[in-house]
Amino acid sequence: MNRYIALQKIIELGSFTKAANTLGYTQSSVSQMIASLEDELGIKLLTRSRTGVKLTIEGAELYPFIERNILSYRSMQEKANEIKGLETGIIRVGTISSITCHWMPILINGFQKLYPRVQFMFHQGDYTSIQEWIKTGAVDFGFVNPDAVNNLETIKIKDGEMLAVLPKSHSLAKCKRIKLPDVAAEPFILLEEGHYSEPVNAFHSLGLEPNIKYTIHDDYAIMTMVEAGLGVSILAELILRRTNYDIVCLPTNPPVYRTLAAAYKDKNSLPIASKYFIDYMKENADMLP
Repeated sequence: MNRYIALQKIIELGSFTKAANTLGYTQSSVSQMIASLEDELGIKLLTRSRTGVKLTIEGAELYPFIERNILSYRSMQEKANEIKGLETGIIRVGTISSITCHWMPILINGFQKLYPRVQFMFHQGDYTSIQEWIKTGAVDFGFVNPDAVNNLETIKIKDGEMLAVLPKSHSLAKCKRIKLPDVAAEPFILLEEGHYSEPVNAFHSLGLEPNIKYTIHDDYAIMTMVEAGLGVSILAELILRRTNYDIVCLPTNPPVYRTLAAAYKDKNSLPIASKYFIDYMKENADMLP
């Protein structure tokens, strides 16, 4: 398995040297591992160029099987750890910024009181990238809107409202609720969430097409641009907590909601630490903002 793990690390880092340093091997030993694996398979897996190391065409076809092999191996290790009392384990999570900031500290704090040696690894992305990470085995599970994924199992964690975000000087800032047609008519700053967007879906359900001027992958950058008067947006109420931007956050009419769920390929094949964490999160969903 060390050869497969070395290959995965080379692809992740794009370098034999970086992979060797990360794994605690010499570059020579890593090169020998890959050469041995290529000889065994009869396929050249990697090609080197000025831009780094990449999979060959044949290697790219074979790589998903190697990743699944690694995932199965890690699941076996986690099962052995379960037998020993869940003394160790790594939980690899695909997450979005609002969850990272406002859910994970609460959940990790409580979970590590039960299992103090479990480690966490976060991959922050959007609905599209998180779905792909789950399917390729880069993460054990991820947080998504269940309507944004396919061919994955999901377990709902919580619903949350989304709010219109406006500059304080905006003419609509004194309203109690903001009508979606009014938001659609304004220069709109869209949060890039991959192929699925709750605000865009809400507009389309009313036959509206938002006037999208900017598309950005960062909630906090959007708040900065709204503050500067460059447009308005709709963001999750969760991400708008504990911020000091000079903006106004108001509910919409009709309201826009976001459903968050944990998604995975198959709960029975999850590493035991991730399985325990999902169960813990579901049991303690009421304490989450």
